[in-house]
Amino acid sequence: MKQYEVMFVVRPDLEAEANQKVASDMKKVLTDKGAKILEEKEMGQRELAYEMNKYKTGYYYFYKVEVEDSRATEEFTRVASLNEDVIRHLVVKVED
Repeated sequence: MKQYEVMFVVRPDLEAEANQKVASDMKKVLTDKGAKILEEKEMGQRELAYEMNKYKTGYYYFYKVEVEDSRATEEFTRVASLNEDVIRHLVVKVED
């Protein structure tokens, strides 16, 4: 089993319910492809290191997942790239 750390940033101008929906949709993308969520953190609204898409802040989410193969993380990357509410994402493999 491989472990990955997944982090993404959601636009700050969304309503609270819409923000939670984006986070749950992104989590569902991982679990639907067989990922097991080991750790989950909603890190709240934080200032970005630099302006992205005219936004200076964003809502940060972090998941640590365990997967059999890379299908789940590849699908997450694909969906996050297409989702206009996700302004940045990162998937990092955790080395043993």
